[in-house]
Amino acid sequence: MAANILLVEDEPAIQELIGANLSRAGHHVVAAGDGESALRLLRDALPDLVLLDWMLPGMSGIELARRLRQDDRTRAIPIIMLTARGEEQDKVQGLETGADDYITKPFSPRELVARIKAVLRRRSPQSTEDPVEMSGLRLDPLTHRVTAAGRVVSLGPTEFRLLHFLMTHPERVHSRPQLLDQVWGDHVFVEERTVDVHIRRLRYALEATGHQHLIQTVRGSGYRISTQIEA
Repeated sequence: MAANILLVEDEPAIQELIGANLSRAGHHVVAAGDGESALRLLRDALPDLVLLDWMLPGMSGIELARRLRQDDRTRAIPIIMLTARGEEQDKVQGLETGADDYITKPFSPRELVARIKAVLRRRSPQSTEDPVEMSGLRLDPLTHRVTAAGRVVSLGPTEFRLLHFLMTHPERVHSRPQLLDQVWGDHVFVEERTVDVHIRRLRYALEATGHQHLIQTVRGSGYRISTQIEA
């Protein structure tokens, strides 16, 4: 599945090369040339992943990564550090600051795309194209199809994204604000009760195959998806 990637790189030629290769791989890339510009972009919308050069003018990549990890809003965004510094202590510092992976320049476009996919699979499984399945309910992001008991389940685009997010985070309770951020996007301003409406629609769509009970309400907390249908 295409990911929204924020590339923070001050060298125009490298920025263009990386952006072109990631676009060919199906990703949507927004670029910033320094840390302050990156922070302004992050205030507008959160990406699925940040590609962050270590050596930046002004605020370093290490300092930007530290700030992202200290902010509740950006703490969970996967970060891959890009740097020409290949010494072990540099890698350790980058990872200890909060980077999920560390790629030393020069690197091949294929390696970068593969590393991005691996990080997204670990940190943001809903951003990958991997099918997910539980209790006979199967969701395939690539074909945008949901099936259960041999039948196709018809879902609207929002219900599909909602189900995908829940299925890739089973048994975890998510509050309404968390679901709005993850499914609708933190730059979209809608009422929290909108989540309830789409949960009802999702349950209704799953009734025909008896999978509506997978979607559970946790009173006072939010919603979760269970890995087993309750008797």
